[in-house]
Amino acid sequence: MTTRRTRTMGALALTTVLVAGLAACSDSAAPSGGSGGTAGGGGGEFKVGIKFDQPGIGLKQGSSYAGLDVDVATYVAKKLGYDAPTFVQAPSAQRESLISTGQVQMVVASYSITDARKQKVSFAGPYFIAGQDLLVRSDDSAITGPDALGGKTLCSVTGSTSAQKIKDQYPDVQLQNFGTYSECVTALAAGSIDAVTTDNTILAGFAAQDQYKGKLKVVGKTFSTERYGIGLKKGDTALCTKINEALTTMVSDGTWKKAVDDNLGPANFQIDSAVNPPKPDACS
Repeated sequence: MTTRRTRTMGALALTTVLVAGLAACSDSAAPSGGSGGTAGGGGGEFKVGIKFDQPGIGLKQGSSYAGLDVDVATYVAKKLGYDAPTFVQAPSAQRESLISTGQVQMVVASYSITDARKQKVSFAGPYFIAGQDLLVRSDDSAITGPDALGGKTLCSVTGSTSAQKIKDQYPDVQLQNFGTYSECVTALAAGSIDAVTTDNTILAGFAAQDQYKGKLKVVGKTFSTERYGIGLKKGDTALCTKINEALTTMVSDGTWKKAVDDNLGPANFQIDSAVNPPKPDACS
């Protein structure tokens, strides 16, 4: 009788230890920051893809980050319950893969919402509407818009909507694709190309940098509508809804306007108030 009772108690004790061990393993394996989808704050790591080389939008300087996308990402992350996001570089051609492989929870990187991209990722937002333009040297009066690019060498970035639009609409233009816009701008300043094309927000930021002041100018003739969205894993409507709620609050509490003024104001950027601030699309 005593032996049977001892064995029973021993088995119960072992079961308790195993259950506790399994629970501990389960907790340690749970992703911090919800990398599999819906984020619910837990103070863990929340990774966000941004650009590292776009002044006014997403710029890394040393260990610090600045720009409209940085401010939007930080605000949204806090509303999701995270103290601060961990920023990951997201070049244009890598944004979809960073999301689909779970290397980031979201991408906030001047990421235009398009039907083609919606086949691979989902979007929250938009949080800003820009337009494609041209950056040229200040002494260049010949390039007045995309129709004046015939025979000129134009630079854009691989994987960008800007490059694709030029290919589709202006096939006579000599298009060079670089990995980053900063490479394009360096080539423009050096005289090896004639113009750079991307969103007017990004171009204005480059033109306002100290090394380019008085040397480069934005043409000021937009020829597209670029709706900046926050890229998410395909089909994650729960996270999309939370982000849209955060963006709506960002506008209503005045933080959105401050972020736009702080980041785009120094470049004398003229915001199109007819479309900004935009209302987020329905999540799908």
